[in-house]
Amino acid sequence: MFCILIKTFVRDVKRWCGYFLVECISGSRIINSIIRSKAPLVGSYVHGDSCCSSVISSISRPFPKFMNWLKTDGCHTSAVASLPSFKEKQSEIPDKGLDVGNMAETDGYLNLFCLMKQRFLNFKNHKYIKELEHFQSLAEAQYPKFMVIACADSRVCPSNILGFQPGEVFMIRNIANLVPMMKNGPSECNAALEFAVTTLEVENILVIGHSSCAGIETLMSMQEDTEPRNFIHNWVANGKVAKLRTKSATSHLSFDQQCRFCEKESINQSLLNLLSYPWIEDRVRKELLSIHGGYYNFSNCSFEKWTLDFKDCNVKEERSYVVKEKELWC
Repeated sequence: MFCILIKTFVRDVKRWCGYFLVECISGSRIINSIIRSKAPLVGSYVHGDSCCSSVISSISRPFPKFMNWLKTDGCHTSAVASLPSFKEKQSEIPDKGLDVGNMAETDGYLNLFCLMKQRFLNFKNHKYIKELEHFQSLAEAQYPKFMVIACADSRVCPSNILGFQPGEVFMIRNIANLVPMMKNGPSECNAALEFAVTTLEVENILVIGHSSCAGIETLMSMQEDTEPRNFIHNWVANGKVAKLRTKSATSHLSFDQQCRFCEKESINQSLLNLLSYPWIEDRVRKELLSIHGGYYNFSNCSFEKWTLDFKDCNVKEERSYVVKEKELWC
């Protein structure tokens, strides 16, 4: 009778230990899932075997006899071997580019930096090495003839749209491609303008706007008598003159149509604002610098280009301008 009680006690202890081990496995799987879902870009931290395997290994390593003892009663740890490793999960990920929409499809495992690395190495092998002499000369100095001021919108990449190559363009990108007047004080925009014009001595400045601009929509939605509530409102307020001109000319149109009008009007206002900087106006007057406007339309993939006619512009009057050399590329 006593022996039976002892055997029952030992069996119960084995089962209790087995249940404890299973809970460790289950808990570590949950932790592993959370880590992967919240930090898909930190593959190096969960590289190789899964977190579950690491946990069980750390438990069993000091007690090999204990693990063998558990197995004699049917409490196996074979479940650990079936857990997929991080490497296996990565191998299942299709290369769909840096499309944020694809992240959900790959269960959060998409490593953007891996894609960036591949693209960088592709650039190095197929562009940099083939044009080594050109890139080595760029390492010494830059001599761009163009300065581009474009919107920060992720859909507007001037280098892709217009085919600019390294060394050709000195570029600024900000919300709504705005140029503030000089009297508005210092900003990263006019600091870059000063460097491009006085140091690099660019020969052309091109301000590029685009359709469906959220920055212009924000500008058009702002109430006239309210103070800017945040950095975005404070910045797009630089386009206030263009907004007033738009409201005056398009009061009979819908809000969307007014925004489309203002997208181009703000470009022209930015061209005028460029002339508020003496070192820009001086070079334009001497015909050493030309300033141009451009508009990229998403809906039909067309591009409009025009040039500000300085001779017929009244620099003192903010709302007076004339353009020339208008072209439509489609």
